[in-house]
Amino acid sequence: MSSFKLKVILIGRDLVKNRLIQRIIKNRFAVNYKLTVGVDILTKDVEFDLNEFATLSIWDIGCQERFEFIRSTFYRGAAGLILFFDLTKEDTFTEVRNWFTEIVQTTGDTPFLLIGNFVTLLKKGNKAFFRKEVSRFAENEGGIYIETSPDEINALENAIYALTRKIIETRSD
Repeated sequence: MSSFKLKVILIGRDLVKNRLIQRIIKNRFAVNYKLTVGVDILTKDVEFDLNEFATLSIWDIGCQERFEFIRSTFYRGAAGLILFFDLTKEDTFTEVRNWFTEIVQTTGDTPFLLIGNFVTLLKKGNKAFFRKEVSRFAENEGGIYIETSPDEINALENAIYALTRKIIETRSD
């Protein structure tokens, strides 16, 4: 039996990520919108393989401009990243790409999970080009990409397990 403790950075616009944070951490849907001020540290235990466990220390980073000067100090020591954007708002993906670049400058090549939220709000075929661009970005950077909504807990859980496995494999190499 193996056990790991891993620091994971979680970043994205508050309205986009906070709808899913409670799903990730406590497997429940949160209706209330809570602004992340600075950093909020959460914990999630993951069994990513049979008798293989990891405790994720998830650092939910506030994205407001006024915290830009301090964000890089929170990035240090990160084993993985979870990046959120809103599939209905292309500018949120642009922000995520900027944060990704900012984080990689501090952490180096770090396994990441890119989550496009609110997929159920898209109309059929809506923003197909944009979605292909997102998928190519994740693939080119070696990340995991999923599209989900707050009510799709299984896809989210599976993606967290996949990210955890990827982090462990990267550290074993």
